Amino acid sequence: MIKKLQRKFIMITMGSLFLVMLFLIGLTNGIYFVQTEIKTNESISIIAENEGKFPEFIKGDHMNGPPKTDEPFTPLFGFRMNAETPYEKRYFIVELGFDGSVNQINTSHIAAVTSKDALEYATDIIESGKTGGYMGIYKYKVIEKDTGNMIVFMDCRSQIQSELLLLVISCVVGVSTLILMFVLLTVLSRRAMRPFVENAEKQKLFITDAGHEIKTPLAIISANADVLELTGGENEWIGSIRNQVARLDKLVKNLLTLSKMEEEGLKLTFAHFNLSEAVAKIAGSFEAVAEAKNKRLRMDIQPGIMLNGDEDSMEQLVSTLMDNAMKYSNDGGSIKISLAGTKKGVKLEVYNTAESLDASNLDRLFDRFYRADSSRARETGGYGIGLSIAKSIVEAHKGRISVKSEDGKSICFTVLI
Repeated sequence: MIKKLQRKFIMITMGSLFLVMLFLIGLTNGIYFVQTEIKTNESISIIAENEGKFPEFIKGDHMNGPPKTDEPFTPLFGFRMNAETPYEKRYFIVELGFDGSVNQINTSHIAAVTSKDALEYATDIIESGKTGGYMGIYKYKVIEKDTGNMIVFMDCRSQIQSELLLLVISCVVGVSTLILMFVLLTVLSRRAMRPFVENAEKQKLFITDAGHEIKTPLAIISANADVLELTGGENEWIGSIRNQVARLDKLVKNLLTLSKMEEEGLKLTFAHFNLSEAVAKIAGSFEAVAEAKNKRLRMDIQPGIMLNGDEDSMEQLVSTLMDNAMKYSNDGGSIKISLAGTKKGVKLEVYNTAESLDASNLDRLFDRFYRADSSRARETGGYGIGLSIAKSIVEAHKGRISVKSEDGKSICFTVLI
């Protein structure tokens, strides 16, 4: 149980950290990508507005920038042209007439593209009907003029490389952080869980010691009751003593069983056995009880179902579920147990009618000492621990147990192994 709690803590923490890292990486790369796109689009717009080139700067003239420094000012966000911009950007333009004729091709600001290549790019774009986008590493925009269309191409090689580099670096940092956090959580969670482990061990030790200590006075009380019965004859007081001794003895046995079920490294004796016969044997032993209490018991057990498990604990599981159904079913009600094979394993169901149920608290039935109706539990002798044992048995067999009530007047326990 402690290891399961530790794993759950690590999984929740790592999952939360992964979502935070994913958000931060996405936000950082998204902002950088948007800013790059804005600057590229504004550069293309300036070229289009100035007949295919950047405006010229006069050396020493600070009219286009603040005169506070020798270097032109560039804002952190957005785009502002400076004297170095024409030398930093690589671009080319193509002007085509509406009839497809070539008005102008200017590749003087780029070395990787020839006039022939530029014309092919422009022709393909005009034929596609698009007005903007990417063609490989070149971002383009089509500007309609009086004489035709001007297509401005901007080389975005460095921007794309920077975006990819930022993405790779942020992903590497994120993965490294997750690995480091996983290692730290694995190491530190053990230290954090140490008090819980010690408390759990003390609790198990207390239950075991107390159980064995209680057995001795119970045996003495039972023996004294026998002596009193021999000397004074049977009476209601002696009968009451015997009933309470039996109840306490059953409670101690259940506590010890539950404690053993939750011990780390508990090894059941697994072997192939006929589950159908085991279920039929245990369920059949309740037929006389059901008849005596005027309750209908039906069995729908598929024959020949084999299971690799602990036969004794599976019989205890069936007995616990049947005993629970017998105790809490309404007077004159019906009980049904069914067993069938499925594609993934075995399905066991125990159904019983009831007077009324609170469907909102059904999952709590597997909690220790929880009783949906305390007064009814006292009448039937229940302690609210049997279903906890049943759940431990199912989990020891790597299965699942669930409970549901569709109409509020019946309940069905389902075991899948």
